[in-house]
Amino acid sequence: MSEERKLIAVNKKARFNYSIEESIECGIVLEGTEVKSVKAGNISFPDAFAEIINMEVWVKGLHISEYSFSSVFNHNPDRPKKLLLHREEIKRLLRKTDEKGYTLVPLDFYLKKGRVKITLGLCKGKKLFDKRADIKARDVKRDLQRELRQNQR
Repeated sequence: MSEERKLIAVNKKARFNYSIEESIECGIVLEGTEVKSVKAGNISFPDAFAEIINMEVWVKGLHISEYSFSSVFNHNPDRPKKLLLHREEIKRLLRKTDEKGYTLVPLDFYLKKGRVKITLGLCKGKKLFDKRADIKARDVKRDLQRELRQNQR
């Protein structure tokens, strides 16, 4: 990977609760203290989602804690944040999300060339039996790895 990409946070819950059809890199509009707080890793987004309002993509449910070293001019931690996408991408996402069951979920936050970026996933919710199958496959893989390690000794 030639581009520098420093991972800040990953939404593990999204990969378990949704099947990801497509992922898109987006920029995010942040205030000054929000950028410092994100770079420090003070971010929480287990129930975050994105929606398209007036051909603009907004992420809601994203909590960026207040920056501890700032003055009284701090930001609101739970305000909706605007995502930066091309108009054609927004139109395509709008058509997809109008279909039944699709939603936009932030998958991870990272720094790219000093700017905060989000990977936004076009996701479809998993059923309970799909989650159980994932858990079973993970357990089988773990047991297989354990047996391989013991056989190598």
